[in-house]
Amino acid sequence: MINKKWDVILKDECQKEYFHTLGSFVKKEYLTKTCYPEYANIFNALRFTDYDDVKVVILGQDPYHGENEAHGLCFSVRDSIKRPPSLVNILKELENDLGIVKKTNDLTPWAQQGVLLLNSVMTVVKDTPLSHKGIGWETFTDTIIKKLNEREKPIIFVLWGSYARSKKEFITNKNHSIIENVHPSPLSASRGFFGSHPFSDINQFLEKNNYEKIDWSL
Repeated sequence: MINKKWDVILKDECQKEYFHTLGSFVKKEYLTKTCYPEYANIFNALRFTDYDDVKVVILGQDPYHGENEAHGLCFSVRDSIKRPPSLVNILKELENDLGIVKKTNDLTPWAQQGVLLLNSVMTVVKDTPLSHKGIGWETFTDTIIKKLNEREKPIIFVLWGSYARSKKEFITNKNHSIIENVHPSPLSASRGFFGSHPFSDINQFLEKNNYEKIDWSL
């Protein structure tokens, strides 16, 4: 399905009845409605960051629902798309934290360095947030988190907002670390997201565990 080790890791999950039901529902939705991301890009997070390459997990809830915004990586949009408010605040904190002024909106280079940019719900109907909540995606992506939790190589999980923080229960392996904070949306960013220095904290964790640090400027 993904042509990565994820196919092996998730083989049994993809054989389950709920996943087949989910797949049929999503195909029908894409045939009858405008949905995002593009069908071919639904699994981009897994495609760009394979199981053994994951160093960081940033967890989102569901894709951007504006026209052509989502492309399969949470918080990321193509460079031709106006920067959404949450991404504005993420990159503002990046500048506050490390002095990096990132001019691009596409976070694919982060994913290629080992940052899994995973939405818990992987598809959405245009202009209808959470429209694909509760149809099975959460079961699938919770399994992804559990499979990563089983890994011996350390991972740092970044949980922004109450929804992402609810997934903390799946992260029990003491090899791993967790950063949790309020969501970077304009509604909550001023309540602790700004000034939290997540990017330097992530790189300190990676350096401590003998990983190459993320070049957040890319």
